[in-house]
Amino acid sequence: MLSTSRSRTARTAAGLLAGGLVLAPLAACTSQNVSCSTSSCTATLSGDGASAKIFGTTVEFGGVQDGRATLGVGDANVSCAEGESVAAGPLSVTCTSVTDDAVEVTASLN
Repeated sequence: MLSTSRSRTARTAAGLLAGGLVLAPLAACTSQNVSCSTSSCTATLSGDGASAKIFGTTVEFGGVQDGRATLGVGDANVSCAEGESVAAGPLSVTCTSVTDDAVEVTASLN
């Protein structure tokens, strides 16, 4: 009976660990201004210098000029207009909404 109990405990622990590993990427991209699903995160960045950590990569808002948002994504600098997607470092970033002082981005791993 003791070996059955240990075996069951080991299986339960393994299942909990596996579940935790699956959730780890989500926890890595969740903060006040970031909402994540299993494959992407959406962040609203408002104000010069606003930033969010998405899948371990810092995305920083640099401002908007002529309808294009400037973003720092890790070590790369990119810009995008509303509806446009760009690849930067490990992320594919879509500017889903661009206003005069904010951008909403959806990012996923490349």
